[in-house]
Parts: sequence; structure tokens; C-alpha cells
Amino acid sequence: MRVFIGAVIVGAIVALGAVWYVRGPDPLAFTGGKSVALADYKDGDPTGVPTSMRQASLLERGRYLTEAADCGVCHTAPGGKEYAGGFAFKMPFGTMYSTNITPDKETGIGKYTDQEFLDAMHRGIRRDGARLYPAMPYTSYAYITDADALAIKAYLFSLASVRAVPPENTLMFPFNQRWAMAFWSLVFNRDTRFRPDPSQSLKWNRGAYLAEALAHCGECHTPRNIGFALNNREKFAGAPVGGWRAFNISPDKATGLGGWSDEDIASYLSLGHAPGHGTASGAMGEAVDHSFSKMTQADIEAMVAFVRSVPPSTTPDFALRSAPAPASHKDGVAANLLGKKIFEGACASCHGWTGESAVSPFATLTGSAAINDPSATNVAQIVIGGTRRLTPARALSMPSFGHVLSDDEIAAVSNYVTARFGAKGSSLTARDVANMRAQVSD
Repeated sequence: MRVFIGAVIVGAIVALGAVWYVRGPDPLAFTGGKSVALADYKDGDPTGVPTSMRQASLLERGRYLTEAADCGVCHTAPGGKEYAGGFAFKMPFGTMYSTNITPDKETGIGKYTDQEFLDAMHRGIRRDGARLYPAMPYTSYAYITDADALAIKAYLFSLASVRAVPPENTLMFPFNQRWAMAFWSLVFNRDTRFRPDPSQSLKWNRGAYLAEALAHCGECHTPRNIGFALNNREKFAGAPVGGWRAFNISPDKATGLGGWSDEDIASYLSLGHAPGHGTASGAMGEAVDHSFSKMTQADIEAMVAFVRSVPPSTTPDFALRSAPAPASHKDGVAANLLGKKIFEGACASCHGWTGESAVSPFATLTGSAAINDPSATNVAQIVIGGTRRLTPARALSMPSFGHVLSDDEIAAVSNYVTARFGAKGSSLTARDVANMRAQVSD
């Protein structure tokens, strides 16, 4: 009996240790500093809206926070009404759809009480008690203060009600078992509000609150662990997301943002473009257009200060090259004749043979992360879906070629441009492109 009890105890210790290891550190554990309750932080309040908006109305504050949290992008289907849900998240185990968060009482959140709304934001629990999937980033939103979450609720409740029911999720077993998310949340959702670090400045803490709680940067830019939660041991090291690649935004000089100036990072967040470093597309372009571009300059600078402080992580298969390609199409990489032919007919007029566009800086390829990614994931996705930038006015949108080019042709032109303008050419196949198409919403 003693041997049996001992084995059970040892097994329990091993299991708890495994859970502890998989759960990993807190997102802000890298500082090594001690956090304090918000009320005990003496340098000011890093939460809420910017200082310039402290006297704004509840709805104005709620709108700012809602846009900072980027709620509209995920809760608006392409061509659908804002916040009415129906956006498709395509995953290897099925498709799930975002919910209606307009104040409609039958199909939206119109019947949610304050506490029910907080439960959804912080704990991933719907009004009917069902569990939300972490496509709703409630493990990050758990850091949003109650006051800020309720300001978001007030703004959402001020919107026009839209009667809309999203399509049914098509998740395969066991991922269609919502009840199982209770155990996932028990392990991976810390369900704690933001606690500032007294050893850091007010600006740093403001940036931490924006990046971790509202903008939830890690949800895309931090790799996932075996439990599909964020692996904060490799914080901001980059990760695949929805058929795209979210790049390394740690301060690593070779593969992250270490070679960018503060002004470069601020420009990329505010405008979706940094000279010599590329232009935002895909989900990052949407985040810029609908969220970051609407933030104050002080908040952007606070986020830059925070991102700068994260420990650097290296992306092994990635290296930047800033030199432009030869000016003549006759020089440089030309082995991929199909790719070159497509580039000449559809791309060169905007992007140029050197990769430095004479049409718009937003079309410059030289130095961009996408071009220097040997997987060519984002290059292919941009060719497939194009880019449709809303801000700034001088941004250049690129048409979609997904309906006019075959998978073979998209692979060929992607391989050509990464070889000509990047550090290492990709080797995409038609099958790779077909898989990429399947991972993104129309």
C-alpha cells in the first residue's frame, strides 16, 4: 500500500511539474521585477486611455479602447456589417466563426450584464455558460482592467443592433467539445488584471498594458506550445498564423527588430510601412488600419519602448538583406524563367527590377521581411489575396492574382522574387500554395 501511495504521489508531482512547464512563465516575467497592484503604482495610471483623453466621455474612451483591442477586425466578416460576426477562422481541425457583438438582444450581446461581459472578456465564458475558444484572445484580455472592459462594453452597446447569426462551427472531434476548454483555461488563463512593474517607467508600463492586454501582440508573434497556448520562453519570436507568418518582433539584430530605429517601428505601427523594412499586409495590415493607426503617438511610442525591452530571440531560417537587385532584368537571378515571366508581366511595373519601387515606397521589396523569408509564406499570400490598405492615403494597394494565376504560377513568381530580392530563394510548390489558400478566409 505504501508503495502504491508513494507511486501516486510521485505521479502527481510529475504531472503537476509537466503542467507547470508547459504553462510557462507569465508574459512579463522576463523583467524579473516585482509587480504591484494598480492602486499601489505611484507614477501614474498606465491603463485606460491616453492622458490627452482623460476627460473624454465614457463612449469616447470606450471607442478608443475597442479600436486598440482590434475587436472590429475579427468580429466583422468580409463584406458584412461591422461587429456582426461571421468572420471565418480556418484551422487544420475545422473552421470557427466569430460571434455577433452588436447590442442585438437575440443574436448579439444585448442581454449581457456587466459581470457577464467581464466573464467573457477575462475568462472566456459566454452568457449561457458555454466556453469560448481562444480564437477570442481572452487570455490576453484577462489583463484588461474591469473599468476598461466595461468602457468597451458601453461603446459596443452604443452601436446599431444587427440581427445576424454566424454559420455553425465545423470543428472535428475532440475540438468541438467546448466543455474541454474549462480545463485548458484552468492551465493557461491566469485570469489576473494588469499589474504594473514599479521598477519600470510609466511609459514602459503603458506600453506593456497596450501590447499585452489590448493589442495582444503575442497572440500572433509568440510561438505556441504543445497545448496551443503562448510559449513565453520565446516571446515575440514569430509564429505561423492563419496561413501567414507573423515575424519576429523581438530586439534580435539579425532576424528581429534590433536593426530598426524607434522611428522605424513607430512608422510601421502607425502607417504600416517602414522605409527599408517593408509594408504591412494580411492581418498586420488590418491591425494597422483598424487599430494602431488610430492610437495616439504617445501610445505608439510607449509600445515601442516595451517591445525594445523584450529579450531577443533568433529565427534560425531568416536573415535580412538590404542591397537592391541589379537594375537590369538581364542580370541577377533568372533561373526561374516562369517566375521571371510572371514578374515581368504583372509585377515589375510597380515593384521595379531592383526591388526599389519608383511608384510608391509601399511597393518597395528590398529589405522587407516577407522577401527575406525563405518560406515565402507572406509573399505567396500577398500574390493570392493582394493588399487592401486603408491608411495612409498614399498607400498603394495591390490587386489579387489568386483568381488569375494557377498554384504553379504563384509558386514560381514567389520563388523568383525571394531569390532575386531576398537573402535566400524559396522553393514553394503548387501543393504548398494550395495549402496556403485553404488556410485563409476569402
